[in-house]
Amino acid sequence: MTDTAGTTVTVAGAGLMGTGIAHVFAQAGYKTHLFDISKSALEKARDNIEKNLAGGVKRGKLDEATAQKALENISLHDGLTNAAKDAALFIETVAEKLDLKQSIICEAEKVVRPDAPLATNTSALSVTEIGTATSDPSRVIGMHFFNPVHIMKLVEIVVGISTSQETISRTRAFSDAISKSSILVNEAPGLTTSRMSAMLGNEAMWMLQEGTASAEDIDTALKLGLNHPMGPLELGDLTGWDTRLSALRYLHSTLGDKFRPCPLIIKMVAAGRFGRKVGHGVYKYENGQKVSGSGLKGSMLP
Repeated sequence: MTDTAGTTVTVAGAGLMGTGIAHVFAQAGYKTHLFDISKSALEKARDNIEKNLAGGVKRGKLDEATAQKALENISLHDGLTNAAKDAALFIETVAEKLDLKQSIICEAEKVVRPDAPLATNTSALSVTEIGTATSDPSRVIGMHFFNPVHIMKLVEIVVGISTSQETISRTRAFSDAISKSSILVNEAPGLTTSRMSAMLGNEAMWMLQEGTASAEDIDTALKLGLNHPMGPLELGDLTGWDTRLSALRYLHSTLGDKFRPCPLIIKMVAAGRFGRKVGHGVYKYENGQKVSGSGLKGSMLP
């Protein structure tokens, strides 16, 4: 196995995913450089990591010394060159815009270690296409983490057409070192999890629209009958139906009619009922908590 000890990891983007990724690498003992052009985003990211670490200590998941060391391992940067210099792994989590991701990866390529994987957290864009902008596409790979990163155990390692076996091995070694389970995925629309989750949520909405069962009963069926931790409609509310609709439209365009979005999703998004983040989706929410008995009963929106 590739040795990754005693090295620096750089994460570009201090949003939700970048913050979580920086957290797990810092907690695993890596010198972790978090880059963002926004100083306020960097400070917010550090505050959130500190809160999550404190929560881990409170729950007995880690000791105070480990939490303190993790905070000491994190440095904040608003310049990419300094942040990525001599890094052994570079992970970008910036906005889902191809030209932006290509630009970030290309700038990092010039200063990271020669053997450093250049990873993207994208679940929508092509790893192969991102890699074409670099001088060595064999080093470009996907590392798709899941939210919340410090809790979720899976990493999808996404292989582009030019990704080398050496890059795959090094990336899997980093995943092992932060105690994540990794799976290899050949680049494809929706990878594995996003594709399956989109189909499950879409089918649940078709069932709701057709009046097969109420929202609560559909979610209960999946939780108690199939041992899912969260029902597909609850999960859609958490993810956001606007985000789900965008993913479904992309999958529909690339993989065909089985991903045709349910009209009820389209109607809900048009009505602004995106889910938990706005207080109303399939269910209603007050102070971030689902209101009991508030789920749609079927057929169509009331």
